[in-house]
Amino acid sequence: MVNSEQKKISAIIQARMSSERLPGKVLLPIFGQSVLQHIIERLRFSKLMSQIILAIPNTKENDILEKFALENSISYYRGSEKEVLERVYLAAKENGCDVVVEVPADKPLIDPEIIDLTIKQHIDRNSDYTDTSYPSRLLPLGLDVAVLNFQALDLAYKKAGDTYNRENLTSYFQENPNIFKISKVELPKYFQNPDLRLTLDTKEDLELITKIYENLYKKGEFFGTEEVLEFINQKPELKEINAHIVQRNRI
Repeated sequence: MVNSEQKKISAIIQARMSSERLPGKVLLPIFGQSVLQHIIERLRFSKLMSQIILAIPNTKENDILEKFALENSISYYRGSEKEVLERVYLAAKENGCDVVVEVPADKPLIDPEIIDLTIKQHIDRNSDYTDTSYPSRLLPLGLDVAVLNFQALDLAYKKAGDTYNRENLTSYFQENPNIFKISKVELPKYFQNPDLRLTLDTKEDLELITKIYENLYKKGEFFGTEEVLEFINQKPELKEINAHIVQRNRI
């Protein structure tokens, strides 16, 4: 068993301003703060991660995200917009990461308790790659967590040749279980609700997430998935706000 204190465990947030359905969504306001500020605030409740890094495209459109990072004292790396695998790999390499937690910036309800659970299982099992959505997703969409070792990320970066696997961080791992030691996460039953959509990709998603924040958020305090699910169960009509949205593959 490997002690997490021996590892530099970092969240790498994949953030960019371009979005076909909801342009500039990472800086849209939700109950007094931007989406990105909420994500960072929630990540800081993790007990196992030691660093948060923004992985930003190196295009002029994304200069505003570099400004955000500087103003909020967040480490950042700028690289390829399309090749997410390369951008995250080089961000991890530059910052000396041992273990990377993937955090796409469309997850303003990301749960540090689920992150820490995934990290712990990843390290205890000495895995290369651990994903709450492997082999199938049980969490609400928008709460999944992927954890990977830098050595595995380095191998994927060097071996993944096709466009799809270079535009997606985790696909190469899931397609190659013969190369990597991949772990399935054991999740408590109360977290399991795969039909619920809690990701941010459309104005309907923003409407639902805003209602959740308006009812549960208090500055400096943490509300988790259990509270979110309890709130939605009390108001089941909320699920209908974005139930019709068809999820697209993200890059």
